[in-house]
Amino acid sequence: MSAGAPGLERVRAAYLRACELDVLVPKPGNVSVASSGHGMDAALFIKAASASVGPLLAPGASVGDRVEDAVKAGHLATGCNTNLGIVLLCAPLASALEEQPAPRSRAALRAAVARVIAGTDIDDARAVFRAIVAANPGGLGEAAEQDVRNVPTVDLRSAMQLAAGRDSIARQYANGFADVFDFGVPRFERAARISPERAVLETYLAYLATWPDSHVARKHGESIAAEVSLVAARFDQARARGAGFDAEKLQAWDAELKSRGINPGTTADLVAATTFVIEALQPDR
Repeated sequence: MSAGAPGLERVRAAYLRACELDVLVPKPGNVSVASSGHGMDAALFIKAASASVGPLLAPGASVGDRVEDAVKAGHLATGCNTNLGIVLLCAPLASALEEQPAPRSRAALRAAVARVIAGTDIDDARAVFRAIVAANPGGLGEAAEQDVRNVPTVDLRSAMQLAAGRDSIARQYANGFADVFDFGVPRFERAARISPERAVLETYLAYLATWPDSHVARKHGESIAAEVSLVAARFDQARARGAGFDAEKLQAWDAELKSRGINPGTTADLVAATTFVIEALQPDR
C-alpha cells in the first residue's frame, strides 16, 4: 500500500472482521456458526477468508488479479466456492483503499472506487470471468452477451453493466457501489449503535426487502426471489415499528429456507462488503 494510504493491517483486519461477522450473525438462509446449511458450515467460510485476504490485498494488483487469485486461494483452502461474491465486491474496494490518502473519508473512498472501476480493462474481465467459471456458483445461468463461459470482448465495467439488470454484484460495478454507500452503510451505522451483530442482521433484511436476491432468482426463479423479499420486508417493517425481531420466527424461517435449498447469498455478500467499508474507515486504534 502506498504511503499515506490506509495501513495494510487495518484493511486486512477490516476484511477479516467483515467475513467473521458474516458467519457469526445468523441470517435466514445463510450459513452461520449457529446454523450450517447448503452442504457447508461456518468453518469453511473462515478458512476461505484467511486464504483469500493475502491475494485480495496484494499491493499494486489489478482488480481482476485480486479476484482470480483470491478465489483460487479460497477454493484451494476449502475445496468449494464459499466467497466468490464477497471477493468480487471487495476487490475494487481494496484497490480503492490502497490509493486513498489519509485521513480516510467515505466520499474520497467512493470516488476512488469509481476511478478503480473506470480503469478496469479487458484483462480484468478475462480474469474475473475465469474466477467465476472456476468457482462454478450454483444457478450461474447464461447470458446473451458476454457470457462468463466465453472469452470477454469488452472491459470489466462494460461486462458488468450488461449484467447489472440481473445481478446485484454486477450492479455495484455499474453504479459505483451506490447501493452500498447510499443504502447499506447508513443503515448499518444506525443499527451499529446497538451492536455490530444487530447491524449485520438489520442491513441484511433491509437489502433483501429492497432487492430480490439475484442468486435466488437465477437458481429458483424470480417469483421465489420475490417471495423471499416479501418475508424479509415483513421482518424489516416490524423492526421499524419498534417491535424488534422475533428470534424464534427468524430461526424458523432460516430452517424453512434451508430445507428448500434457498440461500440469499448475494444479499449476504452485499452486507459483507458494507461491513468491510465500515470497518476500513474506522480510525486506527
